[in-house]
Parts: sequence; structure tokens; C-alpha cells
Amino acid sequence: MRNIKKYISLAVAVLMLLHLAASGAATSRLVRVPTAWMDEFETFLIWYAKDKGWDREAGLDIEIRQYDSGEEILDAQPTGAWVYAGMGTVPAVMGNLHNNVVAIATGVDESAANGVVVHANSPIAAVRGWNKEYPEVLGSPDTVRGKTFLVSDLSSAHYALSSWLRVLGLQDSDVIIRDMMQGLVVASFENHIGDGVALWAPQLYLALNKGGALAATLKDCGRDSPTYIVADTAYANEHPEITVKFLTVYFRAVDEYQSKNPESFLQDYRRFYLEWAGKDFDDELMLRDMKSHKVFNLAEQQADFDTATGRSEVQKKLEAIARFFADLGHLGKDEAMYAGTASYATDKYIKLVPPNLKLKK
Repeated sequence: MRNIKKYISLAVAVLMLLHLAASGAATSRLVRVPTAWMDEFETFLIWYAKDKGWDREAGLDIEIRQYDSGEEILDAQPTGAWVYAGMGTVPAVMGNLHNNVVAIATGVDESAANGVVVHANSPIAAVRGWNKEYPEVLGSPDTVRGKTFLVSDLSSAHYALSSWLRVLGLQDSDVIIRDMMQGLVVASFENHIGDGVALWAPQLYLALNKGGALAATLKDCGRDSPTYIVADTAYANEHPEITVKFLTVYFRAVDEYQSKNPESFLQDYRRFYLEWAGKDFDDELMLRDMKSHKVFNLAEQQADFDTATGRSEVQKKLEAIARFFADLGHLGKDEAMYAGTASYATDKYIKLVPPNLKLKK
């Protein structure tokens, strides 16, 4: 009996070793894919796909690295810290102008989630609809000129601030703009530093919860503001099959998200923020955040990225953003000239994503 038990124990040990060896071999076959993101909605989609194990099914091990801003992501790009990244429309433009970066898919439309917040008792908040074409926008030239605004420089939030100023017949030079990280912007607003702030979600809603009044969103100002998934151009060119697999995993999450209502994802969204970003928000804020972002399915995006008849809709949108900042003097002469000739996006990879989101083995 003792010998039988001994042999059984040895057999179990051998089976465990074989299982571990098989698992290790399977893991070693996965392609490591470092990616860069911020603690905002579009990251939830790739996090959700990773949580479901869909990257492993595609033969990938997607690493989701956290950064504080699109600018910080771009600064890390030359070091090889990531090969794909999610970022706002302005960093996507700047990345194309300054680095070897190209948009390969749209993240979400966040035009309703980027805006300018002022103090509720500010004279700015007392004026609504000064520009009749934008009836929901607060402020007027007299109440805004010369005031101080805190914002992360050359970000989607900066785009919101500049767009709001234009609606009021002003430009960046008519106010004082202080460059500051988003987390510090919210803290400064709470301590009444500055006259207003420009933020992206969810920080936008934190500022509103701390006694702020929403002066305008990009949507209120008639502006689109998609986020983009960008690729290191050299890596994508060298590894087109990996790029297509990565996009397929991403669009699988998009497909899942569009098939249900935001409420059904609430617990996963909370877990995403807690586990990945180390933050906790109440249900009301998280639902507001999810509902203020619009996602686009594969067919919609393939149409927007299509270059069969010339420049794609995505290329045109990104070029318009570049022109906007060039007009404000935020681009150098050479950059401004390049802004109209750059290829900001490519349909090379998205058109290869299978419609049924199933990759061939």
C-alpha cells in the first residue's frame, strides 16, 4: 500500500510538472505587446479585452501601461516603451508632427467629455448664450478676457479651452494659460487657484462636483474630439500581422460594449479604475462618464479610415486640428507647413480586421 501511494504521488507530481511546462511553453509563444494609456474611458475597452483573456486567444500578451497625459506617452515613445497607445486628438496630431506615430483606429468620441469649468459664483457663469449660435456656452468677452485658466498644454482639454475662447471671439493670447497636470488642475480649482480650468473626463466631473459650473464642452462649441489608437509606425510596418491582431482584440471589446447598456458594465468599470488606475468613483460619476463617450464599431471606422477615393475622413479631421493649433501659433513654421501634407492616419491595418472578429489560426 505504501508503494502504491508513493507511485500515485510521483504520478501526480509528474502531471503537475507537465502542466506547468505546457503553460510555460504556451506563455512563451505569446507575443509581448507593450501599450500606453491614460486613466480614462477608452482604456477600459482594452482592459476589458485583456481581462477576458481575448489577447491570449489571439496569441498576444498585451501590457497596459499607465501615463498621465498624451504628452507623457509621446515622450516615452522614442524609448520603445510602447508600440500602440490610446490618446486624445491633439496628442495624436502632435505625435504625427513630432514623432513617428500614425493613427490606426478611433478610440471614442469624447467631445462631450472635454470642457471648461469655472467657479459657480464667477461672473463668467452668469452669462449664457452671448454667441447666439452657441446658446449653451457660458461667458462673454468682457467676463473672460485677462482671466487665468489652468490646463494641460496641447491636450484635448486645451483644444476645448481654445474652442470656447473662439466662440467668445477671443484667442489664447487674450487670457493667461498655466500648464499643469490634470490631477493638479482639479486640486487647484478646489483651492480657488485660477479663474477656471479645462479638463477631460473623469476629472471634468470631479471639478463639477467641487462647485464648478460647466462653461462649455467641445460638443457645445461644435467641435469633434475623437480619441485615437496610434502605432509606432516602424513597428506596425514591420509587424502588420501583430497590428491586425491587436486591433481585432480591441474591436472585440467594442462589439461587446455596443451590445449592452452602460449600466451592465458598471461593476467592471469600477474594477477597472480600482485595479488599474487605483481610483474609486461613485456610480453616478462613472455612469455619466460612460454615457458621455461614444464608441464606433469596425464597419463605421473602416469607412472613416478608407483612403480609396483620396484623403480619409480621419485624415481630414486630424489635419483640421493641426491647422487650428497652427493658427493659434502653437506650431513652428515648418510644422505648420507640414500640417497640410502629413498622413496622420492609415487604413492599412484596419481594413484587414475580419468582420466577424475571428482570426484564422
